[in-house]
Amino acid sequence: MKGLYCKPRGDHQGDVKFVLQETNVPTNIGSHQVKVQVKSCALSPVDFKLYEDLKLENEHVPVGREITGVVLQVGPKVTFFQPDDEVVGILPVDAEQSGLCSVVLIDEYNLVQKPEKVSWFEAAAVIKDGLRAYTALHTLARMAAGQTVLVLDGAGPFGVLAIQLAHYHGVKVLATALSPDDQKFLEELRPSVARVIRMWDSKENLVDSCLEETGGLGVDIVIDSGVRLYEEEAEAQRHRPHKHDLLTLLSVGGHWVTTEQHLQLDPPDSHILFLKAASLSFLNDEVWTASRARQGRYLHILKDVMDKLSTGTFRPQLEDPVPLYEATVSMEMVQRKQMRKRIVVKL
Repeated sequence: MKGLYCKPRGDHQGDVKFVLQETNVPTNIGSHQVKVQVKSCALSPVDFKLYEDLKLENEHVPVGREITGVVLQVGPKVTFFQPDDEVVGILPVDAEQSGLCSVVLIDEYNLVQKPEKVSWFEAAAVIKDGLRAYTALHTLARMAAGQTVLVLDGAGPFGVLAIQLAHYHGVKVLATALSPDDQKFLEELRPSVARVIRMWDSKENLVDSCLEETGGLGVDIVIDSGVRLYEEEAEAQRHRPHKHDLLTLLSVGGHWVTTEQHLQLDPPDSHILFLKAASLSFLNDEVWTASRARQGRYLHILKDVMDKLSTGTFRPQLEDPVPLYEATVSMEMVQRKQMRKRIVVKL
């Protein structure tokens, strides 16, 4: 069977080669493992720095970790599943198999049941971004009804689910749009976004818009999609806000949840956080599988993500599915951020 793998070349994040290559069908099954026939798999950017940090550098890194499928076989000590169950889950970061393989082995603790009314396509698209949205808003920001949240790049796969989760809990939402198409999409969302801020329009100021919308009080929660650390950064970063902007628009007692791994705060920046009694958290959803103490909560979140998808609380914005033979080209474009997440569906 074939799986999708990548080999870093030079600049790890941008210059990589993706290849479909033959791999062996797993034969031995562990006590708590489940053999799954894969029905769909999401293509998301690969974080090579994370693999380096965890000492997981291999010649070929497996691609595609968000999967759905049908259980073919279970290990002798598996209690959650049985053959023919429809499941969805996330392969661990140290998995040796690509999610695009026709069959994968995965621990039962990384899977949940897929609701019958949810398609393979939707389940694979939502499972990881739903987990990230829960981690950002519940675990890190401790959101509560009546608060105001700013979601940067609100039209992205993660941003859409964060907006919908915030609406579900009675939180007022502001969101940024990176293009006119993103703006149109966000303005048509229901429940509606309180304000769509045009990051592509140099005439619109992020800080002024947020302070105007909150009566000068600032937003309670900021969820970024990356920030500019320096004013003179490259043109490609122009849609990202500067860190000083986010510190300025944050409310007293606010929470800033960042995806920027290399965020650097100078003493004056820390002083602003101190004066506001505000907090900063780093969003890394991989930590859920780093400790067994969090396993129960992790599975609870995955199950709730599927329940909200089934009931229509989560309504992802999805591109058309990608056939397996186009996976290599699509993944290269996703890695270069020339397109957003894509889903491979197997017939």
